[in-house]
Formats: sequence, structure tokens, C-alpha cells
Amino acid sequence: MRTGLSVSVLLLLLALGAAGCGFHPLFARTGSGGGGQQAFNSVYVDPIVAERAGFELRDSLIDLLEGAAHQENARYRLKVALKQTIEGTAVQTNGDITRYTYTMVADYELSNIHTGAEITKGSETAVEGYDVVASPYATLVAQQDAQKSAAHDIADRIRIDLGVYFIGRSSG
Repeated sequence: MRTGLSVSVLLLLLALGAAGCGFHPLFARTGSGGGGQQAFNSVYVDPIVAERAGFELRDSLIDLLEGAAHQENARYRLKVALKQTIEGTAVQTNGDITRYTYTMVADYELSNIHTGAEITKGSETAVEGYDVVASPYATLVAQQDAQKSAAHDIADRIRIDLGVYFIGRSSG
């Protein structure tokens, strides 16, 4: 019983200490230190040219940022250029490839939608693997799953990058 009480007191003290040091959540939705989410609401994500992978990445970015649906309502424009590679990584002695590595590289730029001035830019990379199986359809689905997973991973990291940028700008 005493251990439970002392753990509770310790957790309370840690929480108070974190609050006193100016800590605030990166993706908070309210308050004066509202984090990146307030700025995300005014980001328009341009269409991404890269067929299915571009659609998956744009869709993930829109979902995570909860940004402006139309350019007219936005303050910022996010442009993303994608590069993709597929490389055989497991080869049998007869030359058959049994595993592929899918790599997605996204170079992004956030700009002022009215002036076109660059605000920040960066690059993110995601690597996913998938197996080749007897069914060509199942292998295609595995490849598409790898694309979708890589797109979501990159979208999440771009959101973090932008959140850090917006927080740094608002607190500095």
C-alpha cells in the first residue's frame, strides 16, 4: 500500500516539474501554446505526382495535418516530390528474387501560399520490405501495402518536422 502511495506522489511531482519547465504538447489543439496543430489547419497539400504512392502520401498528409481542403482557405502550401526504388534483396541460388526492399524518398517544401516564399523544406525516407510469394496477386498486394506503410510513415515524420518548425517559430 505504501509503495502505491509513494509512486503516486512521485508521478505527481514529475508532472508538476514538467509543467513548470514550459513543456507543452507538440500537437495540442488549444491554448496560446497550441502547438503545430493550429498551423496545420491552414496547410494545403498539393497533389503529388507518383501514381498510387503519391495518392497514398497525400491522403496520409491530409488526414494527419487536418489541413485546408481548398487553396483559398490556406496560408501555407506543402509541395512534395517523390522518388521510389524497388530492389531485390533476397535472391535464391537459381536467381529468383524472394524479397524486395521498397524505398520512398520525399522531398518537401512548405511555402507561403500567397507570396510563394519558401518557409521550410526537408527530406524524409522510408524503407519497407515485402516477400514474393507464389501468387502474383498476393505479391502485388504486399508491394502496395509496403507503399502505403512507407507513405504513412513519411507523412507522420513530415508532420513532426512541421510541428517542430511551427513551435520553434511561435516560441522564438
